[in-house]
Amino acid sequence: MKNFKFAVASGCNVLLNESKLTILQERFHSMSFDIALNFNQRFNAMSSRLSTTLTRSDLAELNAFLITEKRRSFTKAAIELGITTSALSHTIRNLETRLGVRLLNRTSRTVSPTEAGESLALRLETGFKEIGDALEEINRMRDRPVGKLRLNVLSDGARLIMARHLPRFISKYPEVELEISVDDRMVDIVKEGFDAGIRFGGTVPEDLVAVRLGGELRWVAVASPRYLYQHTPPAVPEDLRLHNCIQLRTGQGVIYKWEFRKGEDYRVVDVRGQLCVSETALAIEMALAGVGIPYCLEDRVRDDIREGRLRVVLPEWAPLEEPMYLYYPGHRQVPQGLKELIEILREEIELTRAVSA
Repeated sequence: MKNFKFAVASGCNVLLNESKLTILQERFHSMSFDIALNFNQRFNAMSSRLSTTLTRSDLAELNAFLITEKRRSFTKAAIELGITTSALSHTIRNLETRLGVRLLNRTSRTVSPTEAGESLALRLETGFKEIGDALEEINRMRDRPVGKLRLNVLSDGARLIMARHLPRFISKYPEVELEISVDDRMVDIVKEGFDAGIRFGGTVPEDLVAVRLGGELRWVAVASPRYLYQHTPPAVPEDLRLHNCIQLRTGQGVIYKWEFRKGEDYRVVDVRGQLCVSETALAIEMALAGVGIPYCLEDRVRDDIREGRLRVVLPEWAPLEEPMYLYYPGHRQVPQGLKELIEILREEIELTRAVSA
């Protein structure tokens, strides 16, 4: 469970009345006892110091173990927990010492659970989910959302959606913390512990809920006036093979082939060039410097085009493609703040489109 230590430490501060607190405490202690009792029954050759009454320190150690077991990496788990790798390793060793049993097998390259570790992780997953659901149930009785959202957003989405429209959400909902990972790789948001993600339509897994953000997006090839003065502008997409194009390696590790459309005429060009980058921002900077021609979303260079710093190459061939979508798992409760975030993003995007029309 993401950020469980924070949830346990702060969750009770948002309870509305004593009856709700009693319910939460009963569910919490019952599950804590159940985890410890079942583990004791299966692996009884362990230290007598293990108690069925879990302290905050116990819970922090168990949460650290669960995240490490899920990530199968001390480095990734430490990043998620916000601690150093050495501190996490020390925490796991302390837990194993107290329990009197090894939980994780470690090599220089891999981390895997022992039989005891696998059994404990399975019980903890259930127990932490139950406690988290109880806290979420209490939070939903508040007038305003509270908690933490972890989002995985591709770089175009970060620049065009989050950077432009997130300030209003942050101002309106100060009790919601956000962690945004900007990453163009195809990430399994459930496996990696994210609450939601933003990526282009057509790339969202079918088993996830997808919410459209804005309209279709126009893709353009652009160049600086200096570059176009020094080179003959292309007349058709295939002419780009004669130019120094700035290639883009996608998050999937492949070099993107540029797509063009004019009416029913659709063409794909495998361009060549001296430079290949994995970030659109750098490609745009290189275009402004007169290095060559990149291919990107028109919205990323709209100001540069308006100010004359860049010009669209083959404007009649610029295709309209799928919009971006915010997506999240539909098989679990929508986390606090996500619904409000979606509402604000859609409102802001629609307002921007109306003003621009």
